[in-house]
Amino acid sequence: MKFVDEAYIDVAAGNGGNGCVSFRREKFIPFGGPNGGDGGRGGSVYAVGDRNLNTLVDFRYARRHEARNGEHGRGSDQFGAAADDIVLRMPVGTIITDVDTGEVVAELLVPGEKVLLAKGGDGGFGNLHFKSSTNRAPRQRTMGWPGEQRKLKLELRVLADVGLLGMPNAGKSTLIAAISNARPKIADYPFTTLHPNLGVVRVGPEQSFVVADVPGLIEGAAEGAGLGHQFLRHLQRTRLLLHLVDLAPFDDGTDPVAQAKAIVAELKKYDKTLYEKPRWLVLNKLDMVPEDERAARVKDFVKRMRWKGPVFEISALTREGCEPLVRAIYDHVAALREPDVEVPDVRFVPEAAAPAPSHDPDDPRFR
Repeated sequence: MKFVDEAYIDVAAGNGGNGCVSFRREKFIPFGGPNGGDGGRGGSVYAVGDRNLNTLVDFRYARRHEARNGEHGRGSDQFGAAADDIVLRMPVGTIITDVDTGEVVAELLVPGEKVLLAKGGDGGFGNLHFKSSTNRAPRQRTMGWPGEQRKLKLELRVLADVGLLGMPNAGKSTLIAAISNARPKIADYPFTTLHPNLGVVRVGPEQSFVVADVPGLIEGAAEGAGLGHQFLRHLQRTRLLLHLVDLAPFDDGTDPVAQAKAIVAELKKYDKTLYEKPRWLVLNKLDMVPEDERAARVKDFVKRMRWKGPVFEISALTREGCEPLVRAIYDHVAALREPDVEVPDVRFVPEAAAPAPSHDPDDPRFR
């Protein structure tokens, strides 16, 4: 399925039905009175988060979503039927923005969360509604209210705890395939990953976190080089960034330190908040470096990079060093998660002890 993370749609709620002017006319009933019913409510448009969806491709080609109008009121005290609502299923992590005002309408962060996008119009009143002791034969009615219409922008930002950052061919897809059940495309040429991939990493029973692999960045991405910055939005909800560096590039003239600094510069150009997120350095492809040279090469890299944060040495291909990295990531993510609030069962909560009897004559209970 094609990955689409941005779309524009038009939503239109249904109009309310008009009220009816009618009078009861039957043989031998000279004063039947008004019996015109109210109009029905127009259908509304809702959005709901669906954990089984991971793309907005359905809204790339179906851009107009209209709810039906409510039925008009009829005679014989018949009210118009309300129209059915429309529910648009979107991936969890979708941000819905009003194009005209720039206001964020909703963020679908919880599966099954239902959000109103456009409210249907209320139905108009029939003349039965205006009947009173002084107005026995009303001839007035009201028209149905129009439904809301909006032009919306849908933007998908995947929900993940950890994001992988690095140059093309740094080994991000190999790493996510080694530590999770995700199976992204892996090849020996740059820009193999063309859209974000998510993988769930199982650390232990009821212990897991989600990793997001996005296409690689290159120097000049801010000016549109490579795939640009268009996929960095998927890292904005992460709690931790892993900066993968190829410590053994194919080209001997390539400097890994210069590549790493270029990635950091591009990240800072894109979003300062994303730049300030916790970031760990992961030196990959150590299996390509002779064992007697690894320590010196890592030390030289960290010194020239002037890196003060955590450093991990791994080989995603052979999975060497991946287990300590996964454990450290889980400990970091688990510490940042909000603890679940346990709601006590009132059936098993002991009642508060009754106050001791008072012998004070001024106690109001003795008055």
